[in-house]
Amino acid sequence: MTCNQYGRLVEGGHIFIYSGCSQEKYQPNTPYETNLNSLLSSIVASSSRTLYNLFAVGNATGSPPDSAAYGLYQCRGDLKPGDCSTCIAGLVSQIALLCPYTSGASLQLDGCFVRYEETDFLGILDNSLRYKKCSAGGDGGDGEFLRRRDGVLADLQGGAAAGFGVSAAGAVEGYAQCLGDLAAADCAACLGEAVVEVKSLCGAAAAGDVFLAQCYVRYWESGYYDDDSSGI
Repeated sequence: MTCNQYGRLVEGGHIFIYSGCSQEKYQPNTPYETNLNSLLSSIVASSSRTLYNLFAVGNATGSPPDSAAYGLYQCRGDLKPGDCSTCIAGLVSQIALLCPYTSGASLQLDGCFVRYEETDFLGILDNSLRYKKCSAGGDGGDGEFLRRRDGVLADLQGGAAAGFGVSAAGAVEGYAQCLGDLAAADCAACLGEAVVEVKSLCGAAAAGDVFLAQCYVRYWESGYYDDDSSGI
């Protein structure tokens, strides 16, 4: 997939983080386009009721070959259903702009995530790296910062195994989340990999994000995001 990235957040959930678009394209006015549009409509409708759901459209016996669409969405665990719905609707409305006619796409805002594919990926474990960002700043000699950062990450690795977790230690804050259908053990394994990645990739940076295919970990030092308001 090609990947675009910019923006950030912390409240509201509408700050753009990344999009990954497949190289493969689908033709307009085909059964796949019809099924994809139905899938995306189901995602938007469901997001007003629950923070996570998955769908398969057009995969029944007798359906046209290569026409099925598979997808899921998830909202950040602290969002209310109304905020989730707004986030998802806004994200889905941008798909045609960010990933026009692509057969698969993954799109992440601060508060919500949507993925769809033409092949069935639902329920398949995947800890591949999708996006990382590390702040330019960071004092590698600040042992107190690193101690608190590592404590927050350890807390998130254990506390988010139920799906979503937040943690803070002094000036360091963070949160983490797994996809809603991951078993606790698989979630813990995914978060463990994400923590290893963010430490390795970001070192002593004041803020770091690592998004794997089925979980993510984010941490920052208080004040780092205060002046950042890029959005979609």
